[in-house]
Amino acid sequence: MDMRFPVFFFLLALPLAAGVPVKHQNLSDTIALSGYDAVSYFSGEPVEGKSSIEFEHAGARYLFASEANRVAFQSDPERYIPAYGGWCAYAMLDGDKVEVDPESFKIIDGKNYLFYNGFWGDTLKRWNKKLAKTPESELVGEADQEWEGILAKK
Repeated sequence: MDMRFPVFFFLLALPLAAGVPVKHQNLSDTIALSGYDAVSYFSGEPVEGKSSIEFEHAGARYLFASEANRVAFQSDPERYIPAYGGWCAYAMLDGDKVEVDPESFKIIDGKNYLFYNGFWGDTLKRWNKKLAKTPESELVGEADQEWEGILAKK
């Protein structure tokens, strides 16, 4: 049996398994989510993590409020990593990487989407307003396509 074929496909899968390249992640000095606990978003209210409880994944350091949250993240990081490398989901509709307010978020189909909320307005409100005309799955699909274009540029 020729083993080159399975090895070839294994090698192709390596970049996907490693996560989003660091240059496309929204990081502050290698820290993801402005230091907020990635797992805490799924309990409804994000809280800041502690520098004493951290875990590195795909070149980013994630901080956690508790050891239990760190363990949960370690067991399934892709579940907790925010969409689009932590950039604003609304801005991603235009293919733009825009900073976020780590407390402005929405869990959609089990994934954390972050939004900008500042001087230029609240993009979570804009996202939700679009839902009157466009299904959320369509908005996510549009943003996903733009994100794939960004990742393809490497």
